[in-house]
Amino acid sequence: MKEIRIETEVIKLDQFLKFINLAQTGGHAKLLIKEGQVKVNGNVCTERGRKLKVGDIVEIADNDSYKII
Repeated sequence: MKEIRIETEVIKLDQFLKFINLAQTGGHAKLLIKEGQVKVNGNVCTERGRKLKVGDIVEIADNDSYKII
């Protein structure tokens, strides 16, 4: 599991995917989320505007998991 530090209190899921260079564009992030390839805290998340905070864990299908610190 990789730890990712954010400088803000929260970050939206689609922005997070771009921040960690997993999605090249907002459209690519939206597609990953819509296809159910992203889990937040163990649950599939289809809300690209989902707000992530410190302690949340994001898992990507066929990829690593990331803990927000």
